Amino acid sequence: MPCTPMGCLMLIEEELGDLRGRTALVIGCPPIVGRPMAQLLLRRDCTLRVAHRHVGDLAALARQGDIVIAAAGVPGLVKGAWLKPGATVIDLGITRVPGPDGTARLAGDADFASAAQVAGAITPVPGGVGPMTIACLLANTLTACRRLEGLPAPAQRAA
Repeated sequence: MPCTPMGCLMLIEEELGDLRGRTALVIGCPPIVGRPMAQLLLRRDCTLRVAHRHVGDLAALARQGDIVIAAAGVPGLVKGAWLKPGATVIDLGITRVPGPDGTARLAGDADFASAAQVAGAITPVPGGVGPMTIACLLANTLTACRRLEGLPAPAQRAA
């Protein structure tokens, strides 16, 4: 399973538990992250919407989401006013933008300050999803090594 979507799913399930019947919005659908994330959410029986960042009223779609996955590549796109109170926000955006002192800083697709006021949980950028990606990469590496050696794969959560 791709590392970043697997890590995101682990974060979401840790926060929300069973995802059956939850409404999820994936903003942006890049093939490495957005599409696998959408498939994983569908496997968990979520009602899923996938939207491009140019959709007419993205805010209205976001307000319906129990889970909002931002993978559009637009810093600060998802505003707090867009969110359903208590929503879980997973920010997969990572863009270098000029900071107040002229140096570059990393920014996510969510406007963290406003979104954090409304969201029940939100991942920061940097430091949110990245460590989960690394942990899942290590788990995938261990699984691959064990298979090469003819050993059973370590026990993992079902995808």
